[in-house]
Amino acid sequence: MSSTDPNPQCPLQTLDGRPWAVPEGRWSAAELGDRKLWRQLAPQIRAVPAAAGWDLQQLQWLDHVGAQLLWEQWGHRWPEQLKTTSNQRAMLERVAKFSDVPEPKPEPSGLMCQVNNLGQLVISARGHFWDLTGLVGQLLLDCLRLARNPLRGPWRDISGHLYATGATALPITALVGFLIGVVLAYLMALQLRQFGAESFIVNILGISLIRELGPLLAAILVAGRSGSAITAQIGVMRVTEELDAMQVMGISKGYRLVMPRALALAVSMPLVALWTILAALAGGMVAADVTMDITPSYFFQSLPSAVQIGNLGLAMGKSVVFGVLIALIGCHWGLKVEPNTQSLGQGTTASVVSSITMVIIVDAIFAILFRNVGF
Repeated sequence: MSSTDPNPQCPLQTLDGRPWAVPEGRWSAAELGDRKLWRQLAPQIRAVPAAAGWDLQQLQWLDHVGAQLLWEQWGHRWPEQLKTTSNQRAMLERVAKFSDVPEPKPEPSGLMCQVNNLGQLVISARGHFWDLTGLVGQLLLDCLRLARNPLRGPWRDISGHLYATGATALPITALVGFLIGVVLAYLMALQLRQFGAESFIVNILGISLIRELGPLLAAILVAGRSGSAITAQIGVMRVTEELDAMQVMGISKGYRLVMPRALALAVSMPLVALWTILAALAGGMVAADVTMDITPSYFFQSLPSAVQIGNLGLAMGKSVVFGVLIALIGCHWGLKVEPNTQSLGQGTTASVVSSITMVIIVDAIFAILFRNVGF
């Protein structure tokens, strides 16, 4: 082959009884990226013995791609015999420097690592709880500011969030509540019929749906529907730098973002819970009529005496707390979102999980503290 041939080659020569690889041609990205030329060159490179010397002085051109190929062929070690020009040597040294990446250390494991991970989770939870407490305090201050000057309050924002979190949630909550009522009535009918206690289905449905399941079911649906929407809205504002713009303009994030959502959910949540309770009772009434021949008129007559009015008051009070907590948790995770889409998705997921968990915990606290109410 002529030394002026630009095609990359790697012939073997024997000098002083020692094999030498003498690359020729242009070892650049253009030539090495050509599939036909690479198929010709690859067998020649693999045929070079490990103990062979390398003479690169015959190369017409060598770029970083060719240098990387040689460094990989050498096994990330300098050959014992190497002849290069000064420029080739400098390029190979740069490739060797940046290719020398240390192997990743194995992740530690064991009991102490698990304890350390648990401690980190506790510290992270403490930070989130502290920030959430700060949001509660800021909400109280913003409510006092609104009470002092109600004419300049964000009523349009409150009205919009009231519609989004309340009116638009009525269809899905009614459907789910009705089906839950049907399921509960049907399952209880199977058990009560064995003891001839069909009439007690009104007591069981009334207490379970009005006191616990209705508000809890409505809160879980609103947390998954409106809580995630709140986090996504504020998170997108973080990604698009709208929150930074509000800070530059001196607009309070608590007054314009957190308080309208918290007040809207505090008002709409009891109404949604009452709507869910009515839908669930309607479903239970229909199922009781079909399975046990308990007429709707008997259901309506027995319900006021079976369920004290205190249960409904407790349900409405719980719903107000649920609504405020869902709004605060959604706003908290929205404000924690970093300016990237991955963090937005993680924040939305964390918001829904945290809201549902907090709703269940608060419901358990209410059940313990007010166990004597309504009985």
